[in-house]
Amino acid sequence: MADTFQAPRGTRDILAPESERWHRLVALFGETARRAGYRAVIPPMFEDLAVFQRVGESTEVVRKEMFLLAEREGEARQALRPEQTASVCRIFAQHRPATPWKVFYAGSNFRYERPQKGRYRQFDQVGAEVLGTDDPDVDVECIALAWRFYQRIGLTRVRLLLNSLGDGEGRAAYLESLRRYFDGHLDRLSAQSRETLATNPLRVLDSKRPEDAEIVAGAPTMVEHLSAEDGAHFARVRAGLDALGISYELAPRLVRGLDYYTRTTFEFASDALDAAQNAVGGGGRYDGLVADLGGPSVAGVGFALGVDRILLACDAEGVFGPPEGAVEVFVISTVDGTDALELCDALRSAGIGADRAFDGRSMKSQMKAADRSGARVAVIVGEDERRAGQVSLRPLRGGGEQSTVPRADVLAALRSLLGGDRADDPGR
Repeated sequence: MADTFQAPRGTRDILAPESERWHRLVALFGETARRAGYRAVIPPMFEDLAVFQRVGESTEVVRKEMFLLAEREGEARQALRPEQTASVCRIFAQHRPATPWKVFYAGSNFRYERPQKGRYRQFDQVGAEVLGTDDPDVDVECIALAWRFYQRIGLTRVRLLLNSLGDGEGRAAYLESLRRYFDGHLDRLSAQSRETLATNPLRVLDSKRPEDAEIVAGAPTMVEHLSAEDGAHFARVRAGLDALGISYELAPRLVRGLDYYTRTTFEFASDALDAAQNAVGGGGRYDGLVADLGGPSVAGVGFALGVDRILLACDAEGVFGPPEGAVEVFVISTVDGTDALELCDALRSAGIGADRAFDGRSMKSQMKAADRSGARVAVIVGEDERRAGQVSLRPLRGGGEQSTVPRADVLAALRSLLGGDRADDPGR
């Protein structure tokens, strides 16, 4: 007996109609980003390990979660990408495009972590990045881009959490203050947080462990240490969000999960999901990352949104459901199949989704297949229709009477039944 294989742990097979909803979400994000002047970029699935190590040696992503590829003699060690911002910055450092460089992306990332609902070892994100300007209005534009995308897919229970991590001397002073504070409570911190403290005290603020909660809650905040310049930058971001009517909550201990963030940091949380797994996206500034990857000293800001979490939030709110069917028309031929072959090709070429049955099935069997397809209209060709140069149109959804039209008029008749010209719409 042959082995029965299953998807690897931490991955899953996405079948229709969920796969179609996934593609529709990604397409809608791309359309939203292009409206704001962002262009698509497609990073490699893997990079030199050193690219991702710039994410931060103290992060779980670098220390424990990367999928490393087998070493080849004479080649640098490589890893599957755990995120895409570092890859985008490497692309900028290599190709030096004109600034500001505004790009968006979509695709899979890989992290070796414990699988749970909405979190997989292979997971998909959509995101956007802007490189080459430190204007705080760009921070606002990035946040607004994600916020309008959530609105466009119908989510209403998303909250924006906002913080600034500062930069330069103010950040250095804050890190020292934070280290002194945690050093005074070492005996009460978890073993993991004591280990993290040695490399980056900011990471301790990101701890979700119950034993750390009280200590983290009493820690000093970055806003108390912002320099005048960083404070002005943060004030402009807040004013910009106010001007756009985007509400936010100040979250003084929000640091995100990666070391490269400076100044503005933000996260989107869905109140429709469990609090422990309610993050549906986030991002911030990373003004030193391109230089760390061998490029010029340019500023950067961006975000990534988790496709799986977003769709879970959509399910919880009852919005952005799967499409009803893959096609709008099902062609039924009881003669020899030639009519179905020709009509399907003509309809598809005209922008109307069409399908048919095969294997010479009976009329009854083809009608069942038409119903299962989700199509709204059946186009029927039997011996009588073929001789008369006609087709019968039978509505399959929402009622209506069957009618007969000349075959030459079938396209116009279907467009009338389906509601006008069927131009492609990724948001449909």
